[in-house]
Amino acid sequence: MSRYLESFTLPTEREKDLIVRRMAKNGNTDPEMVWKYGYIDNEYPCGIFGPKCLSEIWFRKTTIFYGGNGSGKSTLLNLIASKLELNRIAPFNSSELFDDYAAACRYTTGEDDEDFRARIPNGSRIITSDDIFDYMLAVRTNNAEIADAIEDGKAEYKNLREHPETVRFNSMADYEAVRRKILARSRSVSRREFLRRTAGKEVRLASNGETALEYFETKLKNDTLYCLDEPENSMSPAMQLELLRMLTEKVRYCGCQLIIATHSPFLLSMEDARIYDLDASPAEIRNWWELENTKIYYEFFKKNRGLFEGE
Repeated sequence: MSRYLESFTLPTEREKDLIVRRMAKNGNTDPEMVWKYGYIDNEYPCGIFGPKCLSEIWFRKTTIFYGGNGSGKSTLLNLIASKLELNRIAPFNSSELFDDYAAACRYTTGEDDEDFRARIPNGSRIITSDDIFDYMLAVRTNNAEIADAIEDGKAEYKNLREHPETVRFNSMADYEAVRRKILARSRSVSRREFLRRTAGKEVRLASNGETALEYFETKLKNDTLYCLDEPENSMSPAMQLELLRMLTEKVRYCGCQLIIATHSPFLLSMEDARIYDLDASPAEIRNWWELENTKIYYEFFKKNRGLFEGE
């Protein structure tokens, strides 16, 4: 399977109609009186893609949305994820028009080896930088709670070892107390093992970049479609290169299709990626070395080339 998702069409020509309908609904009036009694609080995502003349996106196995903040790249990912009903964890910035807008979008899927229309694979999902940060926060919170439990467990272990009175087992409510007593008094169970079984084990948490990379290694499965929103966040250049290698292998060997929002020059260089430059107006398909971010890096290092070459 080369592509699960083949094309995605935005309702840019119907935005005025979507706005009028929402205004009529909010004002509890008919469309003929909408300009007198209707209202709308937020037109988002209308007005983003029309001025860029972007109404249809065609996908490769890797498709990248490039652009600065406010360019619409994250909005595009969220619209695709919503329309395709992809799994997601972190909530996203929505609006009163977002669901109507997503419903008005259209898409086509690719074809399999027998020319049948593909389906979006089960387990396909959108992963955002918020997912990574929430994971890190959850692990840190878990580790802090376990650290506290370990300190309490040390005192409990000493007390259970030094006071041999019997704990009565009268009902299942007494089970945990009996279990801990047996563990503490067992000659084959050290204090470390007692703490491991009762307090739990801390999750190893490396640097933010390493943890983010481990998160992707765990979450990315084979034969799946993924929308990745700025996956390079919190990663050093070295970690970004590792992520580039991982994502390239997922596409080349593992049957994955990736749709990525990024401005990382490393990820932009992914093999055979189709890149939509959303900073351009109209939006254009460009090579990674033609993009402004990449050119800025190039000009900076070219200017300081002598420092690297010892001239």
